[in-house]
Amino acid sequence: MQAVLYILAAIVGAIIALVIYIVVHKITLKGKKEEILEQAKQEAENIKKEKIFQAKEKFLQLKSEHEQYINEKNKVIADAENRIKQKENSLNQQNSELGRKNKEVEAIRENLKNQVEVATRKSEEYDKLRGEVIKQIEAVAGMTAAEARNQLMDNMKAEARTQAQSYINDVMDEARMNASREAKRIIINTIQRTAAETAIENAVTVFNIESDEVKGRIIGREGRNIRALEAATGVEIVVDDTPDAILLSAFDPVRREVARLALHQLVMDGRIHPARIEEVVAKVQKQLEEEILETGKRTCIDLGIHGMHIELVKLIGRMKYRSSYGQNLLQHSREVANISAILASELGLNPKVAKRAGLLHDIGKVSDEDPELPHAILGMKLAEKYKEKADVCNAIGAHHEETEMTSIISPLVLVGDAISGARPGARREVIESYIKRLKDMENIAQSHNGVTKTYAIQAGRELRVIVAADQVSDQEAEVLSSDIARKIQDEMVYPGQVKITVIRETRAVAIAK
Repeated sequence: MQAVLYILAAIVGAIIALVIYIVVHKITLKGKKEEILEQAKQEAENIKKEKIFQAKEKFLQLKSEHEQYINEKNKVIADAENRIKQKENSLNQQNSELGRKNKEVEAIRENLKNQVEVATRKSEEYDKLRGEVIKQIEAVAGMTAAEARNQLMDNMKAEARTQAQSYINDVMDEARMNASREAKRIIINTIQRTAAETAIENAVTVFNIESDEVKGRIIGREGRNIRALEAATGVEIVVDDTPDAILLSAFDPVRREVARLALHQLVMDGRIHPARIEEVVAKVQKQLEEEILETGKRTCIDLGIHGMHIELVKLIGRMKYRSSYGQNLLQHSREVANISAILASELGLNPKVAKRAGLLHDIGKVSDEDPELPHAILGMKLAEKYKEKADVCNAIGAHHEETEMTSIISPLVLVGDAISGARPGARREVIESYIKRLKDMENIAQSHNGVTKTYAIQAGRELRVIVAADQVSDQEAEVLSSDIARKIQDEMVYPGQVKITVIRETRAVAIAK
């Protein structure tokens, strides 16, 4: 029991001690709180005083800036007022000056008015006196003033006409003398500045070979390769005792070139037989067309000619393989182009138009269209078809005076063509007539139905005609050869005799797939 009392006493003592601690702690906290509040009030008061001081400083600063701004504005206003006052004073002075000048003008106007009145009175007196004098002169001369004036004008016109005619005659005489001398000078200078090589066209091309063995391979068994090559190209191949050479004979340079290139490829390839020959000839013909186009483009670039239609460029390239009276047609056209351009420059005309017309003047000779027309007219129609300028077209058509010259360039091209053809040795009439005869012979044969190809060989002594097997029978081929021979005999003049050979082949082609 006593232990329980001790425990209760201990518990009560602990509770009393806890209560005492709590009370003491609260009293202590209350004192600290009052102290913190006092410190906070003191700091707030200090901050308030500091902010009030900063606000006063800011106010004083803004007040000073505002006063400075007001002073500047007042100064600007004062300057403006001063300028306005100065302008006002200046305007007042100008008004005073204008008033003074207006008075002077009024005085001058009044003076002029008086002078005009005086002049009017004097003019009336002068007119009156002039009328009286004219009446006296008319009475003395026996004619009116109008009649006298007309007579004087007629006399002056007659005198002026006589003097003008005399002056014109002198000028014309001097012009004739100078024109002849100047024309000779221009033509001589032009010829000297366009020196060109003289072209000599042959009807034979020499194909060089390495050995007689190659010659034998070209001939083939019983001459079959030669026959196939002649049939495919229309060129006569002459194999004789000439060492290391085969002659290709044809009047058409294009055919000779095709044969030469085909032989070259066949010899290089080594395979020479009829089927291969036909394949190579077809390939070479296509390559030659591309080379013709390239030649035309290169010619235009060399001469500085641009914007030409592609078909005209092809015709220019074909000129390389044509001749005109033994003169290479492309070289002749280039020469005419340069001569025409130089003549145009000497005369103060457009050299580019003259050069273009000179280059195109003979394109009718290489065209296959409408061969019945003269080549100048045909060339003009081709130029018009491919949108060349009117000056160029007229120069082409008039360079042989087959149409009227309407362009100043036309006589220049005519003169250039004459100068180019007049060079010593430039042309040979015999070659031209020979080539024309062979072409006419081929055209006569080509005009018959069923004919696919015609070749004049042996210098015109033989005409080979290849016909379509599905259109012409063997009997009709015999009749055809007789008809062609009779027509050539009736329409053409030629030395010796012409052999007509009609060739008809039947080929069957099948492809295994």
